Amino acid sequence: MQSPAKPEFIRAEKREEDAELDAHLFRQALAQFATGITIITTKNAEGKYVGVTANSFNSVSLHPPLVLWSLSKKASSHDAFAVATHYGVSVLSADQEELSHHFSTFKGDRFAGLEVIEGLGGAPLIPNALAHFECKVRNRHDEGDHFIMVGEVLRCDFREGEALVYRSRKYFRN
Repeated sequence: MQSPAKPEFIRAEKREEDAELDAHLFRQALAQFATGITIITTKNAEGKYVGVTANSFNSVSLHPPLVLWSLSKKASSHDAFAVATHYGVSVLSADQEELSHHFSTFKGDRFAGLEVIEGLGGAPLIPNALAHFECKVRNRHDEGDHFIMVGEVLRCDFREGEALVYRSRKYFRN
């Protein structure tokens, strides 16, 4: 039996203490990791809904139930999430790709004309999502060019269905 051919890898490496890892190659390597897609939401100080598409969502702990996600410090929604006490997470289904695009690219009121479910702490939830997590902010961590939000899940629900998946800058259905 013949050994399979070894794949050719592209490598980014930090060679000196003060050197920077090639950001483009780092981003390409991260893009190989398939993730689900979420819309994370809250209410700002004026009571307006704020939301962003995120694939950085994951679980932290079962006891207590904790989740986290990260947001760029340059994001237009940064200020709202920096002071939020609650946030909602809607895990998108395969037929909600358009919503993912909308919340990641649209610059105006992302909720205009969109029906939502108001969750705990006023954070809106996206109808027909595969799962919802209603969270109380437990901690924020300032790391690099992002901040990480850890939330305690106060309530969650889910339904069966196909998830929207993202890998290598493309959407897939599972």
